[in-house]
Amino acid sequence: MEPENQTLVSEFLLLGLSEKPEHQLPLFGLFLSIYIVTVFGNVTIMLVIGSDSHLHTPMYFFLSNLSFVDLCLVSTTVPKMLLNILTHSKVISYGGCFIQMYFIPFFGFIDSFLLTAMAYDRFVAICHPLHYVTIMNPRICGLLVLISWTISLLNSTLHISLMTRLSFCSKREVPHFFCDNSQITKLSCSDTLINNIFLYLATGLLGVLPLTGILFSYGQICSSLLRVPSPGGKYKAFSTCGSHLSVVSLFYGTGLGVYLSFSGTHSSWKTSVATVMYSVVTPMLNPFIYSMRNKDIKDAMRRVISKIPPSH
Repeated sequence: MEPENQTLVSEFLLLGLSEKPEHQLPLFGLFLSIYIVTVFGNVTIMLVIGSDSHLHTPMYFFLSNLSFVDLCLVSTTVPKMLLNILTHSKVISYGGCFIQMYFIPFFGFIDSFLLTAMAYDRFVAICHPLHYVTIMNPRICGLLVLISWTISLLNSTLHISLMTRLSFCSKREVPHFFCDNSQITKLSCSDTLINNIFLYLATGLLGVLPLTGILFSYGQICSSLLRVPSPGGKYKAFSTCGSHLSVVSLFYGTGLGVYLSFSGTHSSWKTSVATVMYSVVTPMLNPFIYSMRNKDIKDAMRRVISKIPPSH
C-alpha cells in the first residue's frame, strides 16, 4: 500500500487566460507592458517617499510598504506567465507551484492589512486630530506592519502544510495563469475537506474582517465630516481619502468576489479575468491613483526631479 501523502504528479500545466495560439502574442505584449509599468510605478513611489522628508509620515510609510508588497505580488505570477508564453510551454514544477500558492495569499493578505492600517490612519487624522501624533507614533506604525506580515506568514505556512498532505494523481491541468489555491485543491485525489474549510475561514477572517475595519473607519470619517461647517474643509478631507477608497474598491471588489464564489462559478475564464484585476491590474494602478489624486506626492516628485542634474 502506497503512503497516503505520496505525490505522483511532479509538475502542473498552467492553461493561462487563453489556449488559442493567436492570442499568445497579444497577451505577452499586454502583460509585459503591465509588469514594466507596475515595476516603474511602485519603485518610483518608494523612492520618492524614501527621499523626501516631507513624506516621512505614517500615511506614506504605509503607502511605501503597500508599493513594495504590490511589486512582490505581481512578480510572483507575471514573470512565470511571460516565460511560459515565450517558450510555448505550460509547465510549472511541483515546487514552483507551491511557491506561488505560498506567496500569492501571503502578499495578498498583507495588502489587505495595509489598506486597513491606512484607513485607521485617516480615521485618527480626521476624527482625533489633536491626538494623531500620539496615537500614530512610529512604534505603533511599525507594530501594525509587523503584525500584518506575521499573520500573513502564519496563514500561508499553515495552508502549505495542509497542501503537502494531499496526493495528486493524474489531473494536472490548472485552468489559470498561476497556481491558485482553490484550483490546485480541486486537482487532488485526496480528501480536501479540511483544506476547503481552512480556505473559507482564512478568506473570511483575513479578508472580510479588515474590510469591516475599513468600512467602520470611513463610516466614522463621514459622520465626522458631516459636522464640519466649512465646505472647503469637507472637500479637502474627502479628496485626501478619495484615492484610498478607489484602491479599496478595486482590490476588494474583485478579490473577495473571486474567493467567496469560486465554488459556485462555472466560468474559469471569468474567474481568471477577475483575478487579473486584483492581482495584476490593481498593483499597476495603485501608484497612479495615489500620485494623480495626491498633492503631496506630486510636489515631492517635482522636488526629486528638480534635484536631478540635466544631461549634456
